[in-house]
Amino acid sequence: MKTRGRIRSLSRRGTRSDRSPPVARKGAAPRAGSICRQCGAVFSRRTWRRDRPLTHARLAAAVWTTCPGCAQAGAGEYHGRVLVRGRWLATHEDAVRRRIANVAARAGASQPLRRLVSITREPDGLEVLTTSQKLAHRIVRELKKAFRGRASYAWSPDGGLEATWTRDGG
Repeated sequence: MKTRGRIRSLSRRGTRSDRSPPVARKGAAPRAGSICRQCGAVFSRRTWRRDRPLTHARLAAAVWTTCPGCAQAGAGEYHGRVLVRGRWLATHEDAVRRRIANVAARAGASQPLRRLVSITREPDGLEVLTTSQKLAHRIVRELKKAFRGRASYAWSPDGGLEATWTRDGG
């Protein structure tokens, strides 16, 4: 006898066959073994990776293309915006910039599509643009962990994240 839960679990109506997120299905997937000509990321097992060694055989069979992360950064397209504010920043800007670069480098080692688009100096602080919401969230969390301060996050309806980190004194 089939129970209601068993019947519902066998229903496949309205599900995607490949179970990939909608973002991953924007266009035709590159061929396996494709290599980004700008950053060297390899498209393997349906995702972009940097942990694959570039052997002579792989380079000979490679299709050279541009990964979505390089295309986004080149076009200036961003999904995460970090605002760094406060009087404390004036005397410690170099340490904050180093921390942001280290967090981005660590994220890019395992997920090459998450990267910095730009870091610009504004009159009241820094503005950091990233290709992903997750990297922006991670940057603010790491700034708060390393330098204390306050963090706030605001998600926009179009899918972007605006994260703010402030520290005034101390």
